[in-house]
Amino acid sequence: MNLISSSCLLLLRSFSRNIHRRNTHPFISRLYTEGSSQTTVELSKAQLQKLRVQEQRFKRRLHSVHRKFSVVPENSEFQGQHHVYFEDGKGIYRSPLGHDEQEMLEVFNADWGGGGYGTIQRVRLSPSETMLAVAVKKDHHEETRCMLVPLGGVIHCQKALLVLDNVLSFEWATDDVLYYSTQETLRCLCVFRLHLSDSDVETTLVYKEKDPEFFVEVSRSRDQRLVTINCSSKISSEVWFVDSKTPLSFPTLIQSRQPGLLYHVEHSDNYLFILANTGANQEYQLLRAPLASPTMPHWVPLFSAVPGTVIKDMELLQDLCVFTVKDSQCRLQIQTLSTQEPYQLNTHQLPHWACDLSPQRVGTVDRGSFGFLLSSPVHPPVRYLYSSREQKLSVTEDTTKYISLTEFNTTRLQAASQDGTMVPLTLLHMPALSELHKAPLLLHVYGAYGVDLNMAFSPEKRMLMEDGWALAYCHVRGGGERGLAWHRAGSVLQKRRGVEDLAACIQTLHHLGVSHPALTALTARSAGAVLAGALCNHNPQLLKAVILQLYPSMLITAYSEDHRVPLSGIMKYVERLKKAIQVCTTRDGVNARVPVVILDLQPGGDHFGPEDFHLSLNESARQLAFLYTELDHQKTRRRQKERSNNLTGKSHRPRN
Repeated sequence: MNLISSSCLLLLRSFSRNIHRRNTHPFISRLYTEGSSQTTVELSKAQLQKLRVQEQRFKRRLHSVHRKFSVVPENSEFQGQHHVYFEDGKGIYRSPLGHDEQEMLEVFNADWGGGGYGTIQRVRLSPSETMLAVAVKKDHHEETRCMLVPLGGVIHCQKALLVLDNVLSFEWATDDVLYYSTQETLRCLCVFRLHLSDSDVETTLVYKEKDPEFFVEVSRSRDQRLVTINCSSKISSEVWFVDSKTPLSFPTLIQSRQPGLLYHVEHSDNYLFILANTGANQEYQLLRAPLASPTMPHWVPLFSAVPGTVIKDMELLQDLCVFTVKDSQCRLQIQTLSTQEPYQLNTHQLPHWACDLSPQRVGTVDRGSFGFLLSSPVHPPVRYLYSSREQKLSVTEDTTKYISLTEFNTTRLQAASQDGTMVPLTLLHMPALSELHKAPLLLHVYGAYGVDLNMAFSPEKRMLMEDGWALAYCHVRGGGERGLAWHRAGSVLQKRRGVEDLAACIQTLHHLGVSHPALTALTARSAGAVLAGALCNHNPQLLKAVILQLYPSMLITAYSEDHRVPLSGIMKYVERLKKAIQVCTTRDGVNARVPVVILDLQPGGDHFGPEDFHLSLNESARQLAFLYTELDHQKTRRRQKERSNNLTGKSHRPRN
């Protein structure tokens, strides 16, 4: 479900930027508009024509901005023992290590499986690079299947050796043993072992979850020693493992589930390294236990986050743990801890503009280094490498050759919420903070499931900023930016705290002179709609101050076969929304412009939006057309262009 509302704009999905997909898309399937003296009617021909003209213009602009950033680094490359592999969304190609890329050979194509499965979701190489397992997603649905392809010798096959339906996660234990989990009706409860022999294929159920509140997935330790079965619910977790030295053995339990206990495991040199919420305030800390004695009484604490920071992720190298952490203002850091006595902690500062860290995809793992991409919503990815041998963090390539960036600012702020809690706020902008009063403002919020707000690079967001927009990211309670306690403080009965945090962020920005209500917009995705909708529905005093009308205009995008958000619920919401607007406008006799409500109903079950590049681009173009039309941003954009022409000669490097 997607919903866009302008003047306090709700956009329930960030613009997709997958540049590897193809196809076309219709414009708007169903349209509604409200009037104080009329019932629901179709938009006028003039209104439709204006939107369609805008949509076509933004399609051209989006194509241009994607071409501009098409050569920046991304996680589409991985390496085996003898080859380097490249994935483009539909196919996988390889060339021998050290050879020219022109010698690339296709080893997989998503079309080999047939049945409308066309987008690559997950790729795993077997340990000796003799087999390839690939998950592909069905177009317009959430169904996936796993296809196994042999890689030994000269590759001539144009089809998969084996196809496994409804597979979500999978890992190789050896070249001939694959563990995988299956998914039905969005539940993942079973794990199977597939044994490939010269004469037969044997499939064995090795784990079945009995509690429907748990979700089961398969992963692998970075040293490739253990295959783990991870069972997780909202309040507890449980991990089993299979040693690749005995790949046909049944899983061993590490620690049985306990209410409130969350943990994740890695392995090195016959020891388990465990991230568990056993630290202060039930935050994550690092513990260690012998592989032979994995239960909780044998867990020995090694490291807890420095006060003011929280652990977001961990990579285990040969003799070193590499932590990704965030501080109180959501700035990213890298911290390293030696795994042998004497334990030594080092902190490595990252560029001020860095908002997202994505670990590099790996095939055959170099346990002496950790590669990752740093980016922000408006800064293209930059490839970094941490070397444990040199104990050094470095940029691995000159990314300035790809793109010349106009200067921009990354400003870290905090907003005081209703109960006094300071809420982190990240603001991205080109003009100085003092010059943003007349700039359109697009806020972003999620605040659910303990998940951080997505702040990876988006060409669309870069385009918006260059058009003069200020982009604000509100790290409200309910999300995971400030750790597990931050999530608990904004979930279940405390959900209102996230709404209060969001309101505080909007008020703080306006108080600082960033934009003003008539040019303020809000974007959210999926579960973020709860906060966005609550802000509109239950804070009328704020809405009057923010949007200067009784209710914001909305573009609601929905998918007819979305099992996560049934269409019937969306239709009921739209009808109630229309009635509420009509009652308010009739009762209060509002003379201001009446808000528009548009339902964009699309086929398929793509809860997170279409995977296909052209479908995604068309959706983005429709959303931008609606946003610019409602906020009447064309005049602002022309002023921004005039201002840019006067800035010739300034530095083109981002401010750190």
